Amino acid sequence: MLECVINISEGQNLGAIEVIGRAAGRELLDVHTDPDHHRSVLTVVGEEAARAVAIATVLALDVRRHDGVHPRIGALDVVPFVPLGSASMDDALAARDRFAGWLGSELGVPCFLYGPERALPDIRKGAFSTFSPDTGPPKPHPTAGACAVGARPVLVAYNLWLEKAVLAEARAIAAQMRRPEVRALGLQVGDYVQVSMNLLDPVVVGPADVFDQVSELAEIDRAELVGLIPRSVLDATDPDRWQQLDVAPDRTLEARLADRGMTLVTPPS
Repeated sequence: MLECVINISEGQNLGAIEVIGRAAGRELLDVHTDPDHHRSVLTVVGEEAARAVAIATVLALDVRRHDGVHPRIGALDVVPFVPLGSASMDDALAARDRFAGWLGSELGVPCFLYGPERALPDIRKGAFSTFSPDTGPPKPHPTAGACAVGARPVLVAYNLWLEKAVLAEARAIAAQMRRPEVRALGLQVGDYVQVSMNLLDPVVVGPADVFDQVSELAEIDRAELVGLIPRSVLDATDPDRWQQLDVAPDRTLEARLADRGMTLVTPPS
């Protein structure tokens, strides 16, 4: 089974987000929307659902009208394929390459690949300058821009909103948080600032770990889980802290799959 965690550059037009999400049908597991980031994260299962969401996004959104605090290169901004259960990283890489070839040729959206070749932050810094597109036309699509298409392991996207802090402090904290297991940005989000993180190895460094580390540097207003969390990460977290950390059993990947009659098949050990 392959999970696809699609980041689109729209977090304010709820009607457009609903139309885009509906395109995935029963394979849609979750939608997380943030109006300040002006971004939504749609978690779907399988390549067919990812393509349906891509078509709906390119039809509905115009990145030229986009204004949000989160970095982006396109309307269909990031499309990572994630192996689950018995699926392998080779399966995710093959799906990535098929999707990028299709998106470039059928919809005319240039794609930059990430995974073993390069990291997603490298694409954000070097698209159309350091790097040429791997598929599709050499210039951005007139309304959709470009897309970063990747293959990666499961991660947890996690935001910590700071109390009584300014942007410079959030950026300094983000810099201190960065390590092989954690990517972090300090962002101004409305009247607050935020340390926005991707926990790349959430079993090793999970929500509780980064919450406690940031709390030593600044007062935290609240935590925010973006999308879903693996059950293994939830099980490794003290249940007494679930509410504080914004995690819960019904927000696990496994629970959402079960709601749709899907189960993960794990390979024998």
